[in-house]
Amino acid sequence: MKKLLLATALLSSTALTGCVVAVTDGEYNGHGGWKKEQKQNREKISQLKMGTEYQRVLSKLGTPEYTDMVSKDDTVYQILYFATNSKHSDGVVTKDECTPLLFKDNKLVGFGDTALAHLL
Repeated sequence: MKKLLLATALLSSTALTGCVVAVTDGEYNGHGGWKKEQKQNREKISQLKMGTEYQRVLSKLGTPEYTDMVSKDDTVYQILYFATNSKHSDGVVTKDECTPLLFKDNKLVGFGDTALAHLL
């Protein structure tokens, strides 16, 4: 009888163990981590100076959420969008939740919705 109870206990404990696999694409930074990252982005953007080189901005802020390139009056502008004000914690960042940074000839010429509206 003891052997039967011991075998049952052993089988039960084995059946109850499991494995948890977490899969992420990097969108989730923990509890409120995205808020901290966006606050840091806002702080870094607010410290940028006109004329800052494109590569320097990338090294300071990292990979943007979105990028655009537009030509106007024979001038090519590159626009980088960094997450700064998400409205939902759904893990999806849309352009309206980002601050645009505008570059002309690889130099920062403006940032924010007002600068983007002026360009377009």
